[in-house]
Amino acid sequence: MTFTVWHIVGVSVIVAIVAAVLAAIRTRRQDIKKVAYMMDALEDGELNFRFQDKSKFNRTLNRIRTIFEKQRQAHEQDSWTKLIRVLTHEIMNTVSPIASLSEAMAKSVDENGHSELDIKAGLETISDSSKNLIDFVQTYRQLSGVAKPIRKALDLRELMDNVIGLNSEFAASCGASCVYRPEEDDLMIYADEGQISQIFINLIKNALQAGARNIDITAKMGRDDEVIIDVANDGEPIPVSAQEQIFIPFYTTKKEGSGIGLSISRQIMRNHNGTIELVRSDAQQTVFELRFR
Repeated sequence: MTFTVWHIVGVSVIVAIVAAVLAAIRTRRQDIKKVAYMMDALEDGELNFRFQDKSKFNRTLNRIRTIFEKQRQAHEQDSWTKLIRVLTHEIMNTVSPIASLSEAMAKSVDENGHSELDIKAGLETISDSSKNLIDFVQTYRQLSGVAKPIRKALDLRELMDNVIGLNSEFAASCGASCVYRPEEDDLMIYADEGQISQIFINLIKNALQAGARNIDITAKMGRDDEVIIDVANDGEPIPVSAQEQIFIPFYTTKKEGSGIGLSISRQIMRNHNGTIELVRSDAQQTVFELRFR
């Protein structure tokens, strides 16, 4: 009888040990996969992932992700500092000639109101330079004045129908089509309708200007109850050298672009606790991904 009890206990212990080892191996494999996924994401500059905080290991990975996110934000802050220097430089370059020309014109006028300089041409130069400066400052005001979002529940189907309708004439003139293809029905986001519409209008406009003939907008629910929207087009890809800079204010690859559209879009998404990222741009497709939490 004693032998039988100890035999059962021994078998139970062995079974428990084997089960524990198998569970550890399975967990280890899952952890290795998580690390590999995270490394791939970090290499691609994608920080919009987060593991569920069910284990100490997951929390550690999330902390690493947060560190990288803070580093990227610090890099962007450095970009903003450089931007302010650029703004100061551009404004001074415009204002200094105006001041010099005005002073020269004032000194050239004699007591009878005559001047050796062409006053009319000088005033026209001052006027043109002033208008250019005003346009430049207005563009900067747009960038720095993104209002706090006024959120409400938005049906994605209705939102996309409105956005596509607003761009239908431009798309038709370009011989292009724009369609919305949700993977699930009745998807909704809690957001500022005007601001979010502005993002999609800008993305569609950029795609059409890049020569796209097909613009596909898809939406789905993510693993963490996120709404993920992809805006894909088959237009000319964004140069590799520019892909890391397209969200920097006043950076543009277009001759007549202002370089603030994507910067404003990123600000809007951050104000919504969401993200917007360029996830792909090659000869086949350019894809921007928006995540709403």
